[in-house]
Amino acid sequence: MWEKIDNHIKEKNLTIYELTKKANIAQNTLYELKSGRANDLRFSTVCKIADALEISLDEFRTEDKPEEG
Repeated sequence: MWEKIDNHIKEKNLTIYELTKKANIAQNTLYELKSGRANDLRFSTVCKIADALEISLDEFRTEDKPEEG
C-alpha cells in the first residue's frame, strides 16, 4: 500500500508532512506504514488519504499485476 501512496505523493509533488496535514492524520501513521511496522490502516484513515490525494479508494484495492509478455 505504501508504494501506491508514495507514487501519488510524488505525482502531486507533496511531502509526507503536507499529505498528513491535508488528510488530518498523524505523521506517524504514514511513517509506520512506510517503514513496514504498520501492515494495515483503518478504513477511515485510508478514506482521508484518498480524499487528500484526490483519488478513488479503488486505487488501494487493486493489486499491480505483472504484465504478460
